[in-house]
Amino acid sequence: MNYAEIKKVDVANGTGVRVSLFVSGCTHHCPGCFNEETWNFGYGKPFTPDVEEELLQALDHPYIAGLTLLGGEPMEPAHQQVLLPFLQEVKRRFPQKDIWCYSGYTLEELLGDSRAHCNATRPMLEVMDVLVDGEFIQAQKDITLKFRGSANQRIILLKPTLETGELVLSPLNEK
Repeated sequence: MNYAEIKKVDVANGTGVRVSLFVSGCTHHCPGCFNEETWNFGYGKPFTPDVEEELLQALDHPYIAGLTLLGGEPMEPAHQQVLLPFLQEVKRRFPQKDIWCYSGYTLEELLGDSRAHCNATRPMLEVMDVLVDGEFIQAQKDITLKFRGSANQRIILLKPTLETGELVLSPLNEK
């Protein structure tokens, strides 16, 4: 897996001050995407153990609320295989920090019989706290929305959703 960028201080992609990892590779190709260069799976630099350690060190500050995964598409099956052990280590070292993930796949697609679903999907969702799901749809673009680009996207609280089987949306979905 390659990554396009790391932001060690990010306030735009989740609540609080965050560390953000932009992975490379996306098959959605949403018209109007703000990050088209990350569609290419070969773009950027290799995601190595040294990069993982750099991210873990960046998270090791009291002012950092958590980690955000974006892209590209973090939930591409090949990415899930690489990211799952890393996310498990993040939770082991920093159980008080939350993990957000932006995905063009809906939660239903990730849990169902879609090309995005693989053996790492459920464990990855279980270690994350928030999923912002759904492709960016330019016709539904709304700059007044919190932490999302188009009105179809949802901010989902994963723990209660996975525990109950009922969709639990974050209050951040409200305008």
